[in-house]
Amino acid sequence: MDCAVRGARAAPAFPVAEWESFKRRFVSPDGRVIDTGNGGVSHSEGQGWGMLFAVAAQDEATFTQIAKWTSGNLARPSDALHAWRFVPGAKRQAGDRNNATDGDIFIASALARAGRSWGQSDRLEAAAGIARDILRLLVRRIGPYTVLLPGLQGFEAKDALTVNLSYYAFPLIAELAALVPSDEWEVLVRDGRTLIDRGRFGTWKLPPDWLRIASSGALATSPGWPPRFSFDAVRVPLWNAWAGLPNRTAMVAIDRFWSGYPADRVPAWINLETGEVAPYPMTPGMLAIADILRSGLGQPPLNPPPTVDSANDYYNAALILLSAMAAEEVVTR
Repeated sequence: MDCAVRGARAAPAFPVAEWESFKRRFVSPDGRVIDTGNGGVSHSEGQGWGMLFAVAAQDEATFTQIAKWTSGNLARPSDALHAWRFVPGAKRQAGDRNNATDGDIFIASALARAGRSWGQSDRLEAAAGIARDILRLLVRRIGPYTVLLPGLQGFEAKDALTVNLSYYAFPLIAELAALVPSDEWEVLVRDGRTLIDRGRFGTWKLPPDWLRIASSGALATSPGWPPRFSFDAVRVPLWNAWAGLPNRTAMVAIDRFWSGYPADRVPAWINLETGEVAPYPMTPGMLAIADILRSGLGQPPLNPPPTVDSANDYYNAALILLSAMAAEEVVTR
């Protein structure tokens, strides 16, 4: 595909002060995005999010630092994907070379946005390379579904495979589909939405963090992880609301669950098999997502809008900024 720059695109409005707070707390001077909730490691996910935030804030200098660190420390030698984790102080800091597909989607879509926003054809070329390798290496057919593997290794068995529904970041996948056109993107998105609608469990009929798909097409919670609607699956309504799809059946069910508790006591997770709920409430990042979904459904927010400074760790701060991006792009769509 010709990845020549087709003209700069104005970035949507974005809470730059919130980005500055995020940058101050979680981005090192050399461009590493630090996961303070997991011992100070870094992930391809966080690097991609940092790059997305930097483009949204029109902070080209920080974008360049994050992109440079990411390429220098996480790039895989045999393809355009990225190692999923960096452990500072370890003998082999990126020793596990497996990728995380959501991280690669975030990095590629950030590069694409940067390329368009700042007229940089090399960024577009890099984004296209990642997009092509996602299609080449991470797409599988099982039963009636075409699916996106969460990573190159560890998710396929003889008669089933496991997907993470929160990796279907629909508005960012659309960035890649525009850059590297293929009918496969449309099939992935269609079947991803179907899996979210059909793969729901428990009293509230919610999607799990991890979903097992049998070769017969049967869906179940994956035995390799707790059967919860939790810190992964909470991103499912974010991507759907961002894509302008808040009214899908699964999103209405998620909102019904969140609305079934007092606003300050909505549990952070629920076990979809036993009904057990978290002994602590939703975090600020989760609340930000809940309010994006509720806004799409024409409902008032559960709580005052959370700020990055109200988040006690990197992940929640990132969810707050992602929700801010979603809110602005839904308005400007």
